[in-house]
Amino acid sequence: MKITNGIQASQRLAAIDLFWNGPEGSLVFDLDDIKNHLQILNKPAYLVQTDRGIALAQEGTISTQVQDKSKKCLGFVDAFLPENLGDASFSKDHKSKYAYYSGAMANGIASEELVIAMGKAGILASFGAAGLEPPKVEKAINSIQSALPEGPYAFNLIHSPSEPLLERKATELFLKNKVQTIEASAFLGLTANLVWYRVAGLEEGKRGEVIPKNRIIAKISRREVAEKFMKPAPSNLLGQLLGEGLITEKQAALAAKVPMADDITVEADSGGHTDNRSLVCLLPSIIELRDEIQKIHQYTTPIRIGAAGGIGVPQSALAAFMMGAGYVVTGSVNQACIEAGTSEHTRKLLGQADFADVMMAPAADMFEMGVKLQVLKRGTLFPLRARKLYDLYVNYNSLEEIPEAERLKIEKQMFHNDVETIWQQTVDYFQQRDPQQITKAEGKPKRKMALVFRWYLGQSSNWANRGTENRKMDYQIWCGPAMGAFNDWVRGTHLEKIENRKTAEVAEEIMNGAAYLYRVRQLQNMGFQLDSSYFSYKPRLPK
Repeated sequence: MKITNGIQASQRLAAIDLFWNGPEGSLVFDLDDIKNHLQILNKPAYLVQTDRGIALAQEGTISTQVQDKSKKCLGFVDAFLPENLGDASFSKDHKSKYAYYSGAMANGIASEELVIAMGKAGILASFGAAGLEPPKVEKAINSIQSALPEGPYAFNLIHSPSEPLLERKATELFLKNKVQTIEASAFLGLTANLVWYRVAGLEEGKRGEVIPKNRIIAKISRREVAEKFMKPAPSNLLGQLLGEGLITEKQAALAAKVPMADDITVEADSGGHTDNRSLVCLLPSIIELRDEIQKIHQYTTPIRIGAAGGIGVPQSALAAFMMGAGYVVTGSVNQACIEAGTSEHTRKLLGQADFADVMMAPAADMFEMGVKLQVLKRGTLFPLRARKLYDLYVNYNSLEEIPEAERLKIEKQMFHNDVETIWQQTVDYFQQRDPQQITKAEGKPKRKMALVFRWYLGQSSNWANRGTENRKMDYQIWCGPAMGAFNDWVRGTHLEKIENRKTAEVAEEIMNGAAYLYRVRQLQNMGFQLDSSYFSYKPRLPK
């Protein structure tokens, strides 16, 4: 009986004659068997011509000489592990198994538990320190460093233009506790805090080389911002830090020899703060910029360029690697995993999300600037309500100017309280966190209005994380379209259920799938015509 396995060989395979010699019993003919063998990534795979058709073997040898009982080898792929994807120096420098890391999600959504679980699996993850008060950040530092004394781990440092004291205190904590990798996000330019962290960790090696003890992974979505991170620290900020006695003259001199960031993560259409960029357009542009700057500065270690935003399935990870990404970053898909610091209801909503179930809404931390972030719209009214608040902020100069009907509506539907009570809660909050925020609002009614509206935007993410029952329609859930792709990918597998989703396993499956698909593409490039099912990889049950 002729077995059809969906493999045809084209004439362009005849460039050189190879012959396979091995045990007959190692040949497999069935499509599913061939796929399963190709997924054994640590063994080569030979496609062999037999009288029954094309078969695959992972045993035996090939040569150009005909041997007894040998069969023609039409093509082969060597062993290829997920560790081979991306830039090997990323894995080495960050002590990570793969050129992959789990990005930070603010307010501790990228939790201690998540970072530790990933670290114990040998995969880098970044703790979501953004929005947390310093004591909580320090507690997380102690917990993670205790569980992962040798790493890998990173901590997020987010730009906080509306609360500069938070950014400063976080930097102080990272330096004090010798956190050696930070993920810098939402920066529109360099700040003294970033330069302080980077330069305070510079040392000179025995051969005069610069050793950067403090590494920065910078998340960007604009070429002009990337350029600032690719160049050495600016002299004016170095002078400021020297004047404050925070760095030495020697460190300032060493700073001229290294870029501000070791790694630049190109953030495309992601959850949270995003410019909704197209990865296929932005990534090549940033790689080209890196190469231009490398020619000028001749850094000993070139900057690595990674890809984030939309990475949620093996195909997207492989596409990023094939475009030249040195590493890939996941975000939204990890938020639906059991280690994420959010509520079960939030995870359920994420587990049901489709591509179109996301939209842009005003960001709490940059509300007055009109900055937006991408959130889930399915199962919550937050994005529509947040947009309403921003419209009111733009159209009126004070809370008192807002028509009474509109004010009563937001008090009832969003605040669940009157405006003055919310203002008092805001005052109490900032007295503990950053008193300057209240001082700046004195005599400035529009500023006061912004702080009141930011109360709602800030609380909405906390309600989502805590699972506050009577606030479900106000949940702010950061999410990008990668979540929908992931849900489609895992449908019908054990990972369809959110209670089965573990961050490290998700990472393993995305990377294993990308390595498998790379092997299939190699066969295709050799001229084999393959059934479409070969280009599909589904998560497997853990062993």
